[in-house]
Amino acid sequence: TYEGGIAGEPGSEAHGGYTFCGLATMILINEVNHLDLAGLIDWVVFRQGVECGFQGRANKLVDGCYSFWQGGVLALLQRIDLVTGDRLSHFDSGEEDSTGNSTSEGEDTDGISSAAEETCHFKNGDQQDASCSVNYTSSSHTRSLGNVEMEPLFHSLALQQYILLCSQVEYGGFRDKPGKPRDFYHTCYCLSGLSVCQHSCSKDYDSPSVPGQVLGPYSNLLEPVHPLYNVVLKQYREVREFFSRS
Repeated sequence: TYEGGIAGEPGSEAHGGYTFCGLATMILINEVNHLDLAGLIDWVVFRQGVECGFQGRANKLVDGCYSFWQGGVLALLQRIDLVTGDRLSHFDSGEEDSTGNSTSEGEDTDGISSAAEETCHFKNGDQQDASCSVNYTSSSHTRSLGNVEMEPLFHSLALQQYILLCSQVEYGGFRDKPGKPRDFYHTCYCLSGLSVCQHSCSKDYDSPSVPGQVLGPYSNLLEPVHPLYNVVLKQYREVREFFSRS
C-alpha cells in the first residue's frame, strides 16, 4: 500500500498479519525484489507503540499477537540474505546437542539473566519491581550488541516486557492486552514473538542467545522458530528431512 505495508486486497489499509504473510510468500517464491522493502521497514518499525507492543494497523491499539506478525517481519528483513532463494538451506546447517538444547555446552547462562535484570526490574516476584519500565538507555543492552553480528530493527527488550507483563496471564496463557481474556491464538503468537525477540541479535537462529537478549531469568529462553513457517527449528528439520526422502 502507499503506507509501505501489505493489505489483504487492493484499496485496503496495510495490516500486520497480511504484511507477514505477503512478505513470507514473496520470499518463498523468490519474488521479494518486487517489494518496496525500504517502505515496508519504515511502516513496520513505526507500529511499535509507546506501550512497547506492536499494533496491527495505524492508529490502533497494540496487541500481543503482533509480537510475531510484526516482529517476525523485521526478523525476516534483517536476515533477508539468508532466507531468500537457495540460501534458505542455511537454516538446515546448524547442529544441536543430543538433548535438543539450543545452548552450547558450558555456556555461561548467568550473564544472560544478570544483564537482563539490569535492564528491567521484573524479577524475584517483587510486585513493585514488576511495574518498573525498561531502561532504554541501559548500557547492558548496548554492550551486548557489541557481541553479536546484527542489531534488531525493533526494541526487542521492550517488546519482551509487553509480552511478559501485559500479555501474560498469571494463571497461564497469553492475551491481546490487559482486560482481555486469554486464548490459544494469542498464546501461540505471543510465545512465537517472544522467541523472535530472544534470538533477534543472531544471524543464525541456532546461535545461543547472548547477554542482554533475554528479559528476566534465563529460564525465560524459548527455542528458536523458523522465521518463515513459525515452527520450532527442530521440528522443521524433521519435516524437511522426511519429505526429502519421498
